[in-house]
Amino acid sequence: MHSSRIVTVLTAVAAAAVLAAPAAAQPPRPPLALEPQGSTGEAIWPAYEGWSRNEDGTITLLVGYFNRNDEAVEIPVGDDNRLGPGDADKGQPTHFLPGRNWGVFSITVPSDRAEEKLTWTIRVNNQLSEIAFWANPAYYTDPFLNKANGNVPPTLRIGADGADRQGPPHGVAATWSTTVGEPLGLPATVTDRPLTVEPEQRAGRRRRPPLSVTWKKYRGPGEVTFEAEGEDAGPQLTHTFEALDGGETLTTATFSEPGRYRLMATGNDISGNGGGGDQCCWTTAHVEVIVTGSQE
Repeated sequence: MHSSRIVTVLTAVAAAAVLAAPAAAQPPRPPLALEPQGSTGEAIWPAYEGWSRNEDGTITLLVGYFNRNDEAVEIPVGDDNRLGPGDADKGQPTHFLPGRNWGVFSITVPSDRAEEKLTWTIRVNNQLSEIAFWANPAYYTDPFLNKANGNVPPTLRIGADGADRQGPPHGVAATWSTTVGEPLGLPATVTDRPLTVEPEQRAGRRRRPPLSVTWKKYRGPGEVTFEAEGEDAGPQLTHTFEALDGGETLTTATFSEPGRYRLMATGNDISGNGGGGDQCCWTTAHVEVIVTGSQE
């Protein structure tokens, strides 16, 4: 799927939100082409990336979002952040990072429920956005292969004994525990393989590093600070590699409050975030962290 389809999706969401918004609320509107991102007080748009069929016959629905605020926004699961029908919590994020975030979670459904519509509703800054999605034939995608150049997602392994992962996030890759203020080691290994067809490089534009892995917060009650040797500490951290054989990385995460957290690790190749607009090729894994109070 290309980025133009995402714009169409967001526009459709806006139309639905305008009709559904309470009279007292300021309804969101679709961003104009090339319109700069907002600062604060903006809406967050759910984005349906597409669906794929698994070897066991089940269907995976891949979902992301576009936070038009220039800062992260926290929205707990509930009336303002819900997926339906059924249980409002279907693994969606509660920590929304600025900008367009691709394929941050997936939902797997049986093949006999492929045409049942799910709805993700987000309300923030008194603005309501929602999107309905299902295995719509027009949104079929292959997150494991770009047929134009033979590209496949990087292989990402969380922990020394973790399983190799490729493509959209499925379940939890690891569960760890720590205490408030105590750095937790997050070992990850990323590798990739060469493209069948190398992309053209535009004159004067430096090619991005061919391989990277980035850690971010996905859920949790407090702040998370990531740190690694030689890198600045902050709310997210990226390791880059200049060779496709990649290698091992070690990041530490420090948590400001006790509770249950979920972190997100994403391996990107030269196609960049969201595959540069295609639904291939990157790999995302989720990690659960149980944080207890300080031992002091």
